[in-house]
Amino acid sequence: MTFPPAIRIGSWLERKADTDGRFPYGSAAALVFAAVVLTCSAVADARSHRRTPRPEAEATHHVRPRPESIHWPLAIPGVQYNPVSWSDLRGWADDDQLKAFKTFKASCAPVLARKPKKPDDTSDKFLGDGLREPCLAARGAKVHDAASARAFFEEQFAPVTISRLGEDAGFVTGYYEPIVEGSRTRTDVYTVPVYRRPSNLFVRGYSQATPSLPNKGDVFRKIGRRKLVPYYDRAQIEDGAIAGRGLEIVWLKSQTDLLFIQIQGSARIKLADGSMVRINYDSHNGFPYTPVGRVLIERNIIPKEQMSMQRIREYMEQNPGAADELRRTNRSYIFFHEVSLKADDEAIGAQGVPLTAGRSIAVDKALHVYGTPFFIDADLPIESDTSNTPFRRLMIAQDTGSAIVGPARADLYFGAGAEAGRIAGRIKNAARFTILLPKSLDPVARGRTVPLPDARPAEEKPKPKKRRGRRHAENS
Repeated sequence: MTFPPAIRIGSWLERKADTDGRFPYGSAAALVFAAVVLTCSAVADARSHRRTPRPEAEATHHVRPRPESIHWPLAIPGVQYNPVSWSDLRGWADDDQLKAFKTFKASCAPVLARKPKKPDDTSDKFLGDGLREPCLAARGAKVHDAASARAFFEEQFAPVTISRLGEDAGFVTGYYEPIVEGSRTRTDVYTVPVYRRPSNLFVRGYSQATPSLPNKGDVFRKIGRRKLVPYYDRAQIEDGAIAGRGLEIVWLKSQTDLLFIQIQGSARIKLADGSMVRINYDSHNGFPYTPVGRVLIERNIIPKEQMSMQRIREYMEQNPGAADELRRTNRSYIFFHEVSLKADDEAIGAQGVPLTAGRSIAVDKALHVYGTPFFIDADLPIESDTSNTPFRRLMIAQDTGSAIVGPARADLYFGAGAEAGRIAGRIKNAARFTILLPKSLDPVARGRTVPLPDARPAEEKPKPKKRRGRRHAENS
């Protein structure tokens, strides 16, 4: 059975354009230079092997390859990448790639179900249909332990470090699925509604029957028969703009609980009888997401180095009046739908498959294809606020979020519950991203198919001019 995916609206702390992490793999300029040199050397090497050593060949014209035999290396605007070897990846040999293989195989079902693109279709992301071959191979692969899983990835993919142009590291945060107490009916304790999508909410190009609407873009409400205006913002909805319409799925204790559920994109609501209601993202009100953590930092209320989801929650609980104003600086509001998942089932990501704690990541869906493997290299505060736990792990892109923007930006999924939330709330770190490109997109192999320019033609010496008088004399 296929469930509508949960789509996260963003991270609790949006990254600004700075990079604090440094890695022993060289600077950003070195990465660009290495990629260019590596590709060019591959081209030159391939061309040199195709040259005929016969002397008479020097005088012949170069026969250029047919256009269909040329496969240009990837060109991604604003992105730098560098092909590396597997031995360059710290921790690659120590990771348990069997867990990653199982997660990757789950992603392959929607990858293979998707209709293949036509060769001349350039509208898709840069990876295109590149995952189809590895996914077909995964179906019949005999993978039973970490070693055989590692061999599968090494056979099917080529490792390539990736980052924004001019940066030598990416950035990771964490997310989780909250478990909170709630009620099916309003009581003196449970007074905050969790709303489903209103019937007067419109997104151009989508119908009310669409299971889940985009988490970005304009959203409208209809006035009269034809007039469309922006939908209500958070303050208006909290003040009762859509109350009394029977849209309530469950009721919660506080607006803070609801805000964190909206940030994460899904939740498990525990009722008094012990049963669990599962809710996932459905739609939003059209306003861009504003991270409340960033607001607290800019107001000098919480220092940046101390910022975490737990600190945000503590501030809101200790300052309920200020919390109302702070919360409303984020005008974005999320609507949910109820999903038929068991109490212990993992949340469904934007790809439509269950997430795997410690192996699933949310990425920028405008750039990346769901199912893409990434090897993440970072030192993270997993054990405590001050720890630097080595995190060298193969992760699979299965989710997205509106604040997840850029080629080397990800949210790491840590599971459900309070402990997962504490870990996720501490993560805001630099990380090295290595994307695993299918062998069909290997930039080094593609570079070997690119022809060098034709040799510069020899410069002809101008013929000496003959004197007019002598020529007339010879003719006479």
